[in-house]
Amino acid sequence: MNIHALIGPSGTGKSHRASMVAEQKNADGILDDGLLIVDGRIVAGISAKREATRVAAVKRAILSDAAHAAAVRDALHRIAPHDLLILGTSMNMVEHILMALDLSGNPVDWVRVEDVTTSEERQLARQIRRQQGRHVIPAPTMEVKKGFAGYWVDPLRFIFRGRHYQMEVEKSIVRPTYSSLGNFYIADSVVSAIASHGAGSVSGIARVVRSVVQSTSEGLSIDLDVWINTPRHIFQVLEGTQRVVYEVIEEATALNVLTVKIQARHLIWEEPNTHNDGTACISRR
Repeated sequence: MNIHALIGPSGTGKSHRASMVAEQKNADGILDDGLLIVDGRIVAGISAKREATRVAAVKRAILSDAAHAAAVRDALHRIAPHDLLILGTSMNMVEHILMALDLSGNPVDWVRVEDVTTSEERQLARQIRRQQGRHVIPAPTMEVKKGFAGYWVDPLRFIFRGRHYQMEVEKSIVRPTYSSLGNFYIADSVVSAIASHGAGSVSGIARVVRSVVQSTSEGLSIDLDVWINTPRHIFQVLEGTQRVVYEVIEEATALNVLTVKIQARHLIWEEPNTHNDGTACISRR
């Protein structure tokens, strides 16, 4: 396995440039902050950006946890990428990672972030990191969302143009828990209210009588009990409600929605009955 390493101080745009450097070096694997990414898919590891403190994040990034290192090693042996690009803040950090992966004997092709970025780009990257707490993960958002419930996850798609190539790349933007901007939380009650509002806006839903949200590290599970006010196409109404709830929560919160369960608990069907005297009444079934 050929090893390449992109090194530079934290916040200088290494993750942003990782895909470009990997393309230039023909590297089909990227190891960044504890995550092993192969061909745009997260195949092993736990991101340092999930840790609660900066110290814990550093330990995660250098694979100091034996189980974490073993999982990444196993994936490398199983997938066997031809070239691997490792991101680190220094040569010493990369050497720690290589030792954890039993790759310390391999020669390393060193690339400095100063060689692939301008001073203006590095300054802008530092400013965004400092003021907005934004970090980049070199993987598509749908991959990142699998393990980043509760984090700010946005897609970033752009085109790299070089002298002899052009490539479209999708990355993800997250805000780690240890960001200098502090922690942020979205209460389950807020998510429940969003789900109820979304469900209630669907034609055929008379009322949302129960909304329960369960949060895990992987994402959200949502259970809704509703009353239906149409006797026809009930399954289509429930399916449409499920889709609307999923979309409004992901759009409003960027949280990863695992399941949305909709249960019809009561049917309210109103139809006019005309009496002999010509007056109308409503029957409920």
